[in-house]
Amino acid sequence: MTSKADIALLDGFERALMNGRLHMVYQPKVACETGEVERVEALVRWDDPKHGTVAPSRFVPLAERHGLIDPLTQWGLRTTLRQWLEWRRQGLDTCIAFNISALSLQHLDFPDLVERMCRALEVPTDRLVLELTEGATQPLVKLMDTLTRFRIKGIGLAMDDFGTGYSSLLQLLQLPFTEIKIDRVFIRDLPRSKDSCVIVKTAIDLAHGLDLTVTAEGVETIEQLTLLRQLGCDVVQGYLVAQPLEAGELVPWASRHKRRWKMLVKPPEEPRLRRHVEANALR
Repeated sequence: MTSKADIALLDGFERALMNGRLHMVYQPKVACETGEVERVEALVRWDDPKHGTVAPSRFVPLAERHGLIDPLTQWGLRTTLRQWLEWRRQGLDTCIAFNISALSLQHLDFPDLVERMCRALEVPTDRLVLELTEGATQPLVKLMDTLTRFRIKGIGLAMDDFGTGYSSLLQLLQLPFTEIKIDRVFIRDLPRSKDSCVIVKTAIDLAHGLDLTVTAEGVETIEQLTLLRQLGCDVVQGYLVAQPLEAGELVPWASRHKRRWKMLVKPPEEPRLRRHVEANALR
């Protein structure tokens, strides 16, 4: 049963969606070896005058339960693809990652819809990666055809929050992913926790054995970055690299990031200076 609070929140969200009061922020992901911007993850945000800042973990499930996930997904994709065009005009040509709901994949024509949106805006399909949470993929084995059609169209598929579900290996075997994202819970204790180190190394080796790209989420310290580079991780994402940025902040950030990457991979030995480098990575 939907509570009165949820009904009020749902009403506010529907109004925000229909009246253009949602917005996107974008978090960069960079190559471990070179620091190059590999892709940018689009994240939807809702700041409401009545409800304040509402987390996606609150409004996305409501959208899924009450038939609003399709318009939300289409709005988000269209907004992100248009923003990609603006970044390209400014000289930044990167890939974009967008989170999708398992419910969207139940529509057999969803891959065709996404392809039409890309074509209409002249965005190459190989610049788009769709991210699915591992929990969301558990009932999706029957949707192999839908996911395969994305791959045929050149669109990448990433398993988000890898390692937090119950059937990761089966999903990797049965579904046509191109990337896994190691959940931040395993990155958080690196390099202090031996168990976390073993799990992360195993996940990286497994993914590479399956010709998948590996992204580490939630990277916040130079020590974590250093170990991930040693373990052969491909891409890192987290506050050490950048917090989620407004669309207009990405290109200036990318210019500054080129200069700061060398400081991140070869930081000062003195602890106080190392903390200074980490803090300034966000600016």
